[in-house]
Amino acid sequence: MKEKVKVAKLSILSNTGLIGIKLAAGLSTGSVSIISEAIHSTMDLAASIITFFSVKISSKPADKQHPYGHGKFENVSGVLEAVLIFIASLWIIIESAKKLINGQEVTSSNIGFIVMFLSAGVNYLVSKKLYDTSKKVDSIALEADALHLKTDVYTSLGVGAGLFLIWITDLHFLDPIIAIFVALFILKEAFTLLKVAFAPLVDVKLCDKEIELITSILNRYNFRYCDFHKLRTRKSGDKRYVDLHLVFPQDMSVKNAHDICDKIETEIEHSLKNTECMIHLESCDNNCRNCPFHTEYTSANTSRDGH
Repeated sequence: MKEKVKVAKLSILSNTGLIGIKLAAGLSTGSVSIISEAIHSTMDLAASIITFFSVKISSKPADKQHPYGHGKFENVSGVLEAVLIFIASLWIIIESAKKLINGQEVTSSNIGFIVMFLSAGVNYLVSKKLYDTSKKVDSIALEADALHLKTDVYTSLGVGAGLFLIWITDLHFLDPIIAIFVALFILKEAFTLLKVAFAPLVDVKLCDKEIELITSILNRYNFRYCDFHKLRTRKSGDKRYVDLHLVFPQDMSVKNAHDICDKIETEIEHSLKNTECMIHLESCDNNCRNCPFHTEYTSANTSRDGH
C-alpha cells in the first residue's frame, strides 16, 4: 500500500506544477490549445486525488461490511475519472469552436511550444513510474492515472508541434483545430478507461488467458476427480475470485477429496497473484459408463474390508 500511495502523491505534485505553468503560458499567449491542456491537467489532478484516496481505501482488509474487501473502490474511482475526462473534452471542443469562428491570434507561440515540450517530458517520466507500479501491484486506479498522463504526453507534443508551426507559418487558425483534435483524443482515452474500470463493477469474468491458466491447472489433476463445472471468476480491484464445483467418486473419502481441493486451490492462488479460490465438493451419481474411478475405489474398499 505504501508504494501505491507514494506514486499517487507523485502524480498529484507533478500535475499541480504543470497546471500552473500551462495556465500561465495559455493566458499570456492567448492560446486555446494551451489552455485546453491546462484543463486536461486539471482533470488529471482531480483524477490523481481520487486515485490517492481510492488506493488507500482499497488497501484496507476485509471487514464485516465488506467481506470481499474494498478493491472495487479503485474501479469506482476509474469510472469517476472517465466521467471527468468526458466533461473536460466537451468543454474544450465548445471553446475551440468559438475561437475558430471568432478568430483570435496567438502571441509568443515560441514560449508556448517550449512549455508543452517540457510538460510532455515530465508527464512521460511520471506516467512510466505510475504504469510500472500499477502492473507490479495490479492497481486499476494507478493504471487509469498512468493512462491520463500518457495521453497528456501525446496531446502536449501535439499542441507543442502545432504552436511551433504557428510560429513558423503564422497560421493562427491551427490553434483551435489542434485543441479540437486534442479533445477527441482525450475522449477516446475516456472511453477506454470507462470500459476497463466499469467491467469489474458488474462482475465480468477474468480474461481468457487467466481462465486458460485455471483450466490447465484443473486438467493436471483430472486423474483425481471425475469432472468439474460451474467455473466462475470475477475481479475486485487487485483481487481475483475463483469458484467451481469438483465431482468426486462416491467411494472417495471426504478427507481425500478435500486434500485434492486444497492442492488445486493452492496452485491456482500461487499461479494468479491476489487470488482467492473456493471449490465445492460434489459426489458422482455413478451414471457414467466405463468410469475408472468407480471400479478403482470400489476394488480398494472391497480389499480393505475383506469382502
